[in-house]
Amino acid sequence: QVQLVESGGGLVQVGGSLRLSCAASGRTDSTYRMAWFRQAPGDEREFVAAIRWSGGYTYYSDSVKGRFTISGEKAKNTVYLQMNSLKPDDTAVYYCAAKNAPYGVTSLNYDYWGQGTQVTVSS
Repeated sequence: QVQLVESGGGLVQVGGSLRLSCAASGRTDSTYRMAWFRQAPGDEREFVAAIRWSGGYTYYSDSVKGRFTISGEKAKNTVYLQMNSLKPDDTAVYYCAAKNAPYGVTSLNYDYWGQGTQVTVSS
């Protein structure tokens, strides 16, 4: 089992920045990829960004590319999401996820999920 705990959410004005963190614990040695998803009220959960531990390859949704940056410290089993130029559409609960397999970067079938952290962008 892997436990994921997100932190860093909050209220920010349009154009502002936030950095989310996700700390993983437990049996993390099998983790292949970490990702961030988000879910706004009334919407489906959607992929935001992912990072593959081996090689550090990163992936982004078109809606955040150029504004968000995912990074990680494998030694600390921690992943970050730096969010810049935030927009009201970025308002959502952000979830950290971990996967033990190489396929399905953007799909929801990750093996472990955190409880989520709220990000609210006010205009």
